[in-house]
Amino acid sequence: MRPWSAPEVAELHVTGPADRVFDTATGGLVEPEPDGPARLYVCGITPYDATHMGHAATYVGFDLLHRAWRNAGHEVTFVQNVTDVDDPLLERAEKVHVSWQELAERETELFRDDMSALRVLPPTHYVGAVESIPLAVELIERLQATGAVYAVESDLYYSVSADPAFGSISGLDREAMLEIFPERGGDPDRVGKKDPLDCVLWRGRREGEPSWDSPFGPGRPGWHIECTAIARTHLGSAFDVQAGGNDLVFPHHEMSAGHAQVAHPDAVYAKAYVHAGMVGYDGEKMSKSRGNLVFVSALRLSEVDPMAIRLTLLRQHYRSDWEWTDEQLWASVDRLDEWRAALGKGAGAPAAPVVERVLMALADDLDAPRATAEIDAWVDATLAGDAADPEAGDQIRAVLDAALGLLV
Repeated sequence: MRPWSAPEVAELHVTGPADRVFDTATGGLVEPEPDGPARLYVCGITPYDATHMGHAATYVGFDLLHRAWRNAGHEVTFVQNVTDVDDPLLERAEKVHVSWQELAERETELFRDDMSALRVLPPTHYVGAVESIPLAVELIERLQATGAVYAVESDLYYSVSADPAFGSISGLDREAMLEIFPERGGDPDRVGKKDPLDCVLWRGRREGEPSWDSPFGPGRPGWHIECTAIARTHLGSAFDVQAGGNDLVFPHHEMSAGHAQVAHPDAVYAKAYVHAGMVGYDGEKMSKSRGNLVFVSALRLSEVDPMAIRLTLLRQHYRSDWEWTDEQLWASVDRLDEWRAALGKGAGAPAAPVVERVLMALADDLDAPRATAEIDAWVDATLAGDAADPEAGDQIRAVLDAALGLLV
């Protein structure tokens, strides 16, 4: 599957500091130490609807990590999946009377357009669930050889008891897991399962649903094994960061890591698990099931500057749960006008210390609100008449682009 086009990115004349991020598994800040290229996996969309601000906040947030690594001198191998066959997609396709393939391709293309508009750096490998089915089959076979797989009718299940470290990523107790599991795609009440928390690896063919041949019979992979297989194939073991929204901590990232570590017991799956907060609207988490969505594409079509959308997202820390409001967006539109006025002067307040503080803020768990506040302070000083640095505008533009992804 093709990714979106890469934007041109300004080069900085300084090297950024090493980055620290919050690791959910350990509950503290860690400093990834890439061995070779920095390796990042960010879980992608199920393409049955347009990109909303919850998606955008996650992908803009981890774009900051991608940029921080680049600015620190690392090459980056970034992998993202597209779950282009899954129950929500099939249900939506039936409801709107289009083929599931057409719906998946249409919404994936819209996602590409949204990411391009927001200047999110594209993945090195952008991989669909359908094209990765052979990878998932191979991994399931490997899990079968360990005894971690059993059948319930035509479906194959993964036994969570096979992983001695099960629960170590989320830190949840069993009671909490059992409460969350059915809310996030699990089937704890399925008759025939050995443990209510066991998850589907292979879903046998159902009437009217797409299926693919396999050694286990016709069907399709489960959600968790898809990401595990893609990540292992394109990033190897012990990759630096597994990332996504905090609604993926359990069961998705817990199960994905378990699959990998049971299949390859001598290898660590990911070194750190980093999660973005949820975006709310009208008092509820923004989600397709609730219908309280603000779409990136709708704002773009109404001629809202995509950089104002990105700035609104950057004003919130990536790990925060927060509420989107129109007032925040219009404030960003107005503030960008002031930023452009200051940059248009050419000369301005001294830029070098601002560049350093912006990079330091982003190295401190991707603190974009602190970084944008540094730019605000520079803009205010410049508009107030400080013109001590004749090349300030160019330097500030470069750090806005290279570190914050803003083309101003």
